[in-house]
Amino acid sequence: MTRPLVRIAARMTGCGLLIATPFAASTAYAEEDAGEETTAQASAPTSVQTSVIAPAPAASNEKPAARETLTGNWGGLRSDLKQDGVTIRGDYVSESFSAVDGGQRRGTTYVHQLRLGADFDMEKLTGWQGGIVHVTFNDRRGVGISSDFVGNRLPIQEAAGGYYARLTEASVEQNLMGGKLNFRVGYFAMGNDLGGQPIGCNFVNAAFCAHPLSMSGDSGWYNYPNARWGVAVRYKLRPDVVLRTGVYQVNPRLNDEKNAWNPFAGGTIGVLLPFEVEYDPGTRPGSRVLPGHYKVGVYYDTARVPKQGGGGTVRGRGGFYILADQMIYREGDSSRGVSLFGQFTANPQVSGQISRWYAGGVIKIGTFKGRDADTIGLGFTHAVVDPRLRRFHVDTAPVPGSYASLPAGETALELSYGFQANRWLVIRPDVQYIIDPGAFGFRSTPNALALGLQVRMQL
Repeated sequence: MTRPLVRIAARMTGCGLLIATPFAASTAYAEEDAGEETTAQASAPTSVQTSVIAPAPAASNEKPAARETLTGNWGGLRSDLKQDGVTIRGDYVSESFSAVDGGQRRGTTYVHQLRLGADFDMEKLTGWQGGIVHVTFNDRRGVGISSDFVGNRLPIQEAAGGYYARLTEASVEQNLMGGKLNFRVGYFAMGNDLGGQPIGCNFVNAAFCAHPLSMSGDSGWYNYPNARWGVAVRYKLRPDVVLRTGVYQVNPRLNDEKNAWNPFAGGTIGVLLPFEVEYDPGTRPGSRVLPGHYKVGVYYDTARVPKQGGGGTVRGRGGFYILADQMIYREGDSSRGVSLFGQFTANPQVSGQISRWYAGGVIKIGTFKGRDADTIGLGFTHAVVDPRLRRFHVDTAPVPGSYASLPAGETALELSYGFQANRWLVIRPDVQYIIDPGAFGFRSTPNALALGLQVRMQL
């Protein structure tokens, strides 16, 4: 047994049973881009304190380090574990919302999500150079405001859906060539590595945080907390250009609650093959360019699935996407400034429920005087219903209607304020207005107004 393992065993024996399990899955993107601006902090965990515990001087003008997690450093155990190769992480998010106007009916709901996990630095633990093991668990509870009250397709609450505990990652990561080349193999969410836009997590609606829903709605693409078996490959062509690809299992049955702890459940119907190019201006050392992130990607799903709008099956689903965010103004050398973001996706009508996807918005980092980490965001998303589905509904509905009378798509407008109460707590008042919430149900539903509050804690 190596020295780090001996020390870990000794500390855990002295402290009793330690639950060693954090948040690795949905933060993979943020970990890759350690220099992400404040706009990503809402979705990425704060770093674990690593200072060595030592007696404080009798007199000192230095302020104690601010606590970065709710539960602190556990008397030094947490930082000792990280120093020895075990990073404990966790986070909690709750979202309380009221449907106050429109939709199907009025009401108030609450959902929450708890994520716990651990990252194991195998080089420190065993001498395995460049190896990291990730384990993550997720638990969701509650009732969704979109599913039970508004009746819309774009979930008003990001943490809604799948109200049960599950395994969401058990993977091995390997860095090669000084970190330029990275492999991840195992059971994890495909969206950990591809198609993410962390700036969107300054909002609450799942349409913004943190992937366009058209990806998972139109193919076997899957995002956290849903996991599949796969191989992810990332290569840094240069410091500001990253290539990503991989091979991922397509198995819809792994979304079933009965398979929450059975990653080997049968039901594989194909594989998904993506390719993505990311350009990150402003990341080169010494660069004075304002930071941004630009992604262009394509993907192909080999599964045979029913055609949209009836008429047999089709083999192969795919899509194309462009994601971009760019800081356009910065106050001096601070993190305060203004960033814009935009999204576009396109999917074939024969296989995609959402044929086109448009999103965009603006984020202000630093709001009032002394509130440098607060954010305020205004964004919109518009999802276009596949025209084949609209025509099919008109042709088969018990009461024939007009194709033109059906809503062509659903739109979500959101205004959100992120109050950084301290390093581990964000409180986010939120207002959302949903236009044509019945579009994907092929019905006319009054536009809906929802008011809510999100609370995020790093544990």
